This record gives sequence, C-alpha cells and structure tokens, in this order.
Amino acid sequence: MLLAKQISITFFLKLIKWDVLAIFLYACLVGMLDYFTFFKDLTIPLSVSALIGTLLSLLLAFRTAQSYERWWEARIIWGAIVNDSRTLIRQLLQFMPNDAQKSGYIKDFAMRQSVWCYALAEGLRKCPATEKVDQYMHKSGSDSSNRPNLLLSQHAEQLAELSEHYNLNNNKQVQLDSTLQRLTDSMGKCERIKNTVFPRSYSVLIHFLIYALTTIFPFGLDDHHWAIEICLATIVPVLFISIERTAILMQDPFENKPTDTPMTTLSNTIERNLMEMANLPEPEQKSKPETFYIM
Repeated sequence: MLLAKQISITFFLKLIKWDVLAIFLYACLVGMLDYFTFFKDLTIPLSVSALIGTLLSLLLAFRTAQSYERWWEARIIWGAIVNDSRTLIRQLLQFMPNDAQKSGYIKDFAMRQSVWCYALAEGLRKCPATEKVDQYMHKSGSDSSNRPNLLLSQHAEQLAELSEHYNLNNNKQVQLDSTLQRLTDSMGKCERIKNTVFPRSYSVLIHFLIYALTTIFPFGLDDHHWAIEICLATIVPVLFISIERTAILMQDPFENKPTDTPMTTLSNTIERNLMEMANLPEPEQKSKPETFYIM
C-alpha cells in the first residue's frame, strides 16, 4: 500500500513510459502528415476532439470508480479479518474454563490463525510460501493446494474437540462457529476479487479513443509550429492514459505491487496481537519501511 508521505513519482512514470513513448511517436507521425503531405489542407473542428475527449472522460470516470471500489472492498475485508482473528482468541479465552489444557488450546488456535493470515496473503499474491508457513504445515503433518481452507478446517475440528471436552453450551458454540464462518466468508470474498477479471473491453475502447484523439487533434490546431502541435497532441492523450493506468493499479489489490492491500503488514499485526493474547513470545518487530510503500 502506498504511504501518504512518500509517494514515488518515478514509480508511476516507469509504469506509463512505454505508453508515453508510443503516443509521442504516433503524434510525431500525425504531425508530419499534417505539415508535409496532402493532409496539410485538411481541417477537423476542435469540437470533434472535444466530443471524443468527453467520451473518454465518461469511460475513465466509470473505470476509476469501479477500480477504487474493488480496492476499497479488499481493504474492508482485511480489516474484518483483523477483527475476527482477535475475536476468535478472545472468545476462546472467555468461554473455556481454566484448567491445565486451556493454554495449550489457546496456543494452537493463536498459532494456526496467524499462519492462516500469512497463507491467505501468499495464496492471493501467488508468491512462494514463507518459511514460517512451510514449517507450520510440515509440523502439522498435512498440506493442501488451498492452505487457508485447510487451516480453517483444522480450526473447526479442534473447536469440535474442545466443545465436547468442555461441554460448551449451544450459545457459545454458535458464537465460535459464527466467527469461523466470517473468516471463511472473508477468504471467499478475497478469492472472488482475485479471480474476477476486469473486462478487457474497457481498456481496448479507451486506448482506441485515445489514439483517435491523437490522430485528429493536430488537424484542429492552428498551424503555427509543428513542435507545439506535437507537444499538445502528446500531453492531452498522456493525461488520459495516466488516469487509466491509475485505475489499472487499483483494480487488482492482490498482485504483489506497491498499491496492494498491505496484507503482510496486517498479518504481522494480527500475529503480534494473538501472541500477546495467548501469553506467547511476540515476534520480532520489523523496522519501518524505507520505501514509499508497505506490503
């Protein structure tokens, strides 16, 4: 996730550099046609360019709004994961009577839930598992292609075990099951966002209109100087392409990019909280990021 005080302009420029280069070269080609061929006498009213610009603005407004909605939904989901992870351990602390086995149960749930958060983040980003997750899965003696789902199943199995062991009443069992269900729902929502591809037709149409604007825009300008025409025919489409690139950055919040939902940082926070609640040693505090984003 981008940090408010340190937003890198060079990061964004690197993303659009090839688009800017393509638009500039195309604008040069159109500009030369306007000056050195029979197209010199061709004039296209600026109102036509304004019409295309209006269509672009409407499409980009819709694209940006939908992309931000996906990004914000992902952040809300992970906020719920933070709350439900704490709630699960707090319910166990409250519902289970004090005996010799209580601390062991709490430790198991706290460790498994913190690993679940890391496993979910890694699965969404499609990146290799960390040593912490691999070691836990190896110790548990089971593995799956969907590790977060397996860990939730292990939660459910141990909840059934302790419910029978402590003879928990139905109300307490329902509350614990509701917390587990909310975690399952959050996982499913993340997978839905990850696996739902934003329609490619929007990008194709937007790029077509941008190049159409670049094509006709020079023919509506006064022929004072070719360099000015090329600059204007480049700057205006680049502004539109920058807005589209911003929307593309936000539409996929689980792609291991600086604009991602900070799942790793949130998982670290959850782990520290759960270890404290379970009276376990807290993990090492990571140093503050030196980059303009956190993951």
